[in-house]
Amino acid sequence: MEFYAISLLNGLVYGLLLFTVSAGLTLVFGMMGILNLAHASFYMIGAYVGYVCASRLNFWIGLLVAPVFVGVLAAFIERTMLRRVHSAGHGQELVFTLGLAYVIEECVKVLFGDYPVDYGVPSYLKFSAFTVFDTSFPFYRLFIALAAVGMFLVIWLTLVKTKVGLVVRAAERLPVMTAALGHDVDTTFTAVFAAGAALAGIAGAIGGAYYPTSPSMALNFGVIVFVVVVVGGLGSVLGSFIAAILIGVLTSFVIGVDLSFASVCVRLGCGLDPAGGKGILSTPVSSFAGAVPFILMIVVLLVRPSGLMGERN
Repeated sequence: MEFYAISLLNGLVYGLLLFTVSAGLTLVFGMMGILNLAHASFYMIGAYVGYVCASRLNFWIGLLVAPVFVGVLAAFIERTMLRRVHSAGHGQELVFTLGLAYVIEECVKVLFGDYPVDYGVPSYLKFSAFTVFDTSFPFYRLFIALAAVGMFLVIWLTLVKTKVGLVVRAAERLPVMTAALGHDVDTTFTAVFAAGAALAGIAGAIGGAYYPTSPSMALNFGVIVFVVVVVGGLGSVLGSFIAAILIGVLTSFVIGVDLSFASVCVRLGCGLDPAGGKGILSTPVSSFAGAVPFILMIVVLLVRPSGLMGERN
């Protein structure tokens, strides 16, 4: 019972962190139709900004500075560079954002080196939030989960309940009509792109203190973030939230399975001798944890090509 409870909690925390990163990408694609391959790089920049602020000033200041810095940088990139290739089509956008991701990664290596930096959870946040079956659950994991839930509520309420959200949704579906009504659609696009990057920035400042902060973190997280967006449904914030939770929980449970495939078959009544399993049957189930998001993506796309909450064509 302890295994299930701890795995569920760890999976929820990991899934909520995935959502904090993917939420911005979902917003940008839903509004602008841009699959930004450099989105995870904004997450990495946020982590490094948080590290610099925590080292020289304060951890909480880093949480405030990171989204502002990343948002301003993203607005500059959208205004001066991305907008020039936006009209050329998705292919050019993908190539541009891919190149941008590599440039950002190399800049980080030049400034901070090739190895992880010493960015960790502040000592005053290293305490147990509660105990589950004699296992203490760190407060900072709970903090990550609460921050993600708060971010989801803010995004949802902004898009659904405010005039700003109404303009954003109108500009997404009918940009010409929205412009005719007196709204600056180009500025709205820039604001959405900057807001999406800022969400990734604050996610980096929070997550980078718990997970390793290194130049490879954008690559490691970037692929999973795209899987979350695809599984949830392109442009659906609620879909990304559900997909991130599913991926986090499933991955956590698979990592904790200390059995081989042959042993699993025996427990399922397949009549296979666990000692005689060879090849893939002798491989631990946990070694395939990295493939869980992609397996889920394949299954979802086979059943519902538009994603869990995506609109059917």
